[in-house]
Amino acid sequence: MNPLLFKKQVLSTMLLTLGLLGTGGCTKDYLDLKPRNAASTETFYTTQTDAIQAANAAYTQLQQAGMVNHSLWMMDIMADNSYVGGGGAADGIEFQQLDNYTIPPSNPVITDHFQRAYLGIGAANQVLLHVPDIKVIDAAIKSRCLGEAQFLRALYYFYLVRAYGDVPLVLTPAVSPAAAASVSREPAAKVYAQIVIDLTEAIKNLPLPSTYSNDDVGRASKLSAMGMLAKVYLTQGDMTNAASQADLTITAALADGKGLWANYGDNFKLENENGKESLFEVQFKSGLNGYILEGPGSAINEFWGARFFGSPYVVSSGGYGFNIPEKEFADGYETGDRRKAVTMFVPGDLYTDGPRDAQGNVQVQPAKLEGDPNGFNVRKFYAGTLSTIWDSPLNVPILRLADVYLIKAEAGGTGALAALNAIRTRAGLPAATNTSQATVLKERRYELAFEMDRWYDLKRTKTLLNNPNLLAKGIKSFNDLLPIPQVERDVNRNLTQNPGY
Repeated sequence: MNPLLFKKQVLSTMLLTLGLLGTGGCTKDYLDLKPRNAASTETFYTTQTDAIQAANAAYTQLQQAGMVNHSLWMMDIMADNSYVGGGGAADGIEFQQLDNYTIPPSNPVITDHFQRAYLGIGAANQVLLHVPDIKVIDAAIKSRCLGEAQFLRALYYFYLVRAYGDVPLVLTPAVSPAAAASVSREPAAKVYAQIVIDLTEAIKNLPLPSTYSNDDVGRASKLSAMGMLAKVYLTQGDMTNAASQADLTITAALADGKGLWANYGDNFKLENENGKESLFEVQFKSGLNGYILEGPGSAINEFWGARFFGSPYVVSSGGYGFNIPEKEFADGYETGDRRKAVTMFVPGDLYTDGPRDAQGNVQVQPAKLEGDPNGFNVRKFYAGTLSTIWDSPLNVPILRLADVYLIKAEAGGTGALAALNAIRTRAGLPAATNTSQATVLKERRYELAFEMDRWYDLKRTKTLLNNPNLLAKGIKSFNDLLPIPQVERDVNRNLTQNPGY
């Protein structure tokens, strides 16, 4: 992709949340660093280049604090895969509140998540409003730009409706500050219906990933929208449509050169980004900045890395040791599961791809670290030491073909067991004999571990509120939804609060 560089904005009012102001974007080595803030909607949307840049801007919020870079991993710590770790109860207090289910409406993580999603929706709405009127543009590019905006709007709303339930459904840019600050929440069913509409239209408008080359590799594609639609149906409990859509996605993906990597770990290598199994991932690039959460580099390597371990440190300037795998999660791997060594560090593991000590020795994962009594760390997005921190180049997958195989397995029908066993065989495990929801849910837990999906799975399968690990954390009957951010309610009295908050 080729998004513009996004300069940090203060997210304090509904004006930004609803996308009244323009945004920019950022990702890999196709950054355009030229400022565009002199342009207006009246003068900007005139050329093909304008259309592409506007579509690019809709991607950028995925890279920011509030989305993949610093918020969505709450979906593992609020579930049973991991806990915050860090340097104690006061370290990362915003994540500690989520981990312990003592979440105030002022929590900055849930606030950033809500606001970033609406900034992304606002950027997508600008594309859908203005790009159809651009006259001098290649028809295929116009179709692609509209499809990207439809896919991304659906994705942002998918995050919102799962986390907050009923949310404002904003499909056009607000015409005034007063209009922006007076929207009301719409029923979740209506939001889901719009998500389905957007993804259905995106499937029509987007090209297959095999048609992308050079800087366009990594854009949303027809397969992105097809697979996401299957996941939306599954989330709604519509197993018939989920199974059918998963079948269509798998067939189309295989025909377009996609497939499962033979080695599970190949999904998470820098050289394989946007590769064989990828249907959509958030793009990151290192070396352009550090110590910011607004991209283009990822902060995950630093936040999840072993806390201040190694000489030199095994991650740049010492890791923070957040998002630590739970012992119950680690103990739950079946014997022989090849995914464990790819997913997590355990005591005694060698940092063969990390820095050596002063004597040239490979460093070894210790038995325990501060905030980490079992010596566990997430390995899946480990990038070692980097020239700048909070600046990893590793992309983060949003949708892999393996996920669609597991959607097929859970939704049922012909081929469901074969789909499940394709995943288990790759992991080095014996074939399963059934596709019960519990069987598939466990497989999803280990296949998609730390890909920021677990809380959604527990919620949609109605196993969140009675999960023994979460009951021990303090989960309450209303914690299947996050609170509506107080800062948003302060500027809009029409936004009601979720029960319990």
